[in-house]
Amino acid sequence: MDFFTLLSAAINDFIQYGYDDENRLKQWVDKLRYAAQKSMISEKQMQIEINKSLNNAFNRLVIRGGLVNKDVSKFTVDKLKPKLRQELDRRIVASARLIKLNREDAITTTLRRFEGWATSIPQGGSKSVDKVAEKSHIRKDLASIKFRERRVIIDQTHKLISSINEIVAVDNGAIAFEWHSNWKQAGYDYRVDHKERDKVIYLVRDNWASKAGLIKPVNGYYDDITAVGEEVFCRCFANGIYNIRKLPNEFLTAKGEIHLQSQKTVIGK
Repeated sequence: MDFFTLLSAAINDFIQYGYDDENRLKQWVDKLRYAAQKSMISEKQMQIEINKSLNNAFNRLVIRGGLVNKDVSKFTVDKLKPKLRQELDRRIVASARLIKLNREDAITTTLRRFEGWATSIPQGGSKSVDKVAEKSHIRKDLASIKFRERRVIIDQTHKLISSINEIVAVDNGAIAFEWHSNWKQAGYDYRVDHKERDKVIYLVRDNWASKAGLIKPVNGYYDDITAVGEEVFCRCFANGIYNIRKLPNEFLTAKGEIHLQSQKTVIGK
């Protein structure tokens, strides 16, 4: 018997007889726990789905050259593969652990709701119970577990992509990141402070241009704020900036302006 059919039977039983025996309640709870566990896809199959999603993202960016562009060379990406694979492995472990914890929490919450409701029914039962409403309330965490598990995988995949991009950018000498928010995306529950960061440029701390005294932190440093993808279900992304020519003028120090002007003069010759 599947979980939701069993839950209906348990609710009907307590509506008819009420809470009159602790052992009977325990038997129902044990049956419901077992049925709830069996209603979920196996941990093995879930691990396959986690591996597939995160490995697809990793392969697209790292193996198939999705990171290679005019600012990032294939040599840089190849050199960082071991470090990036460590990040992939870390995200796979984190995803599996989060899903396991979510499952345990969903089952515990569901059974606690059932026990709380069942023990409230007087001996002899009750004719005033709204069975549909009670069943919907008790089962809601388990009913949404597949959706929540999928969101965990999507979120961890985005976190992996954000981490890989940041690792490659910093190692390749990025001096700043420009934040991009997806607040215009239909249906996206964006964070207001992330929307306010849209198109804002944050310097990478201790970057080569700062050490040379060429630029200054107009909006602060990237490590002063939560990174893109760091907060749950954040879909923001950040583009690395590698050359002071790509920064607005207000980021340049007097020394930076002279340096940039000298480069233009050399190019002009």
